[in-house]
Amino acid sequence: MDENQIFINKLQSRGIKPTANRILIIKAIEEASRAVSIHELEKIMYPMDKSSIFRTLNLFFKHHLVHAIEDGSGSLKYEICDGEDDCSIDDMHAHFYCESCHRTICLKSTLIPVIGLPEGFSMHSINYMVKGICDQCMRKSAGK
Repeated sequence: MDENQIFINKLQSRGIKPTANRILIIKAIEEASRAVSIHELEKIMYPMDKSSIFRTLNLFFKHHLVHAIEDGSGSLKYEICDGEDDCSIDDMHAHFYCESCHRTICLKSTLIPVIGLPEGFSMHSINYMVKGICDQCMRKSAGK
């Protein structure tokens, strides 16, 4: 199976029609291997316009293909859900925000504990963000 077919299948499994732009965007998010913002996708997807990227991300979010992370930078970051039909509890892992390079890195091996909520409450997402300086930025600053 070729690479594009994998993305086509992923889109179709969520009820999303696999257009050329949608395939390119899901592929770009997957290849980034980290959570990405619309601004970052604009740079990667140039010359695709921001409104097309925004509409596509909203469609992906609505169909639970991606989930959004608030990292405190002022812009949402998006990453692909690992679950087959929905974002799963495994997608609720910790993230690291580098205050130097502004990347948001997934810490998939650091799961967020399930929190007991009072009766009548319903959880939709959990956001656990660690902030600091990433290893790459630390090495750059040490080399100065």
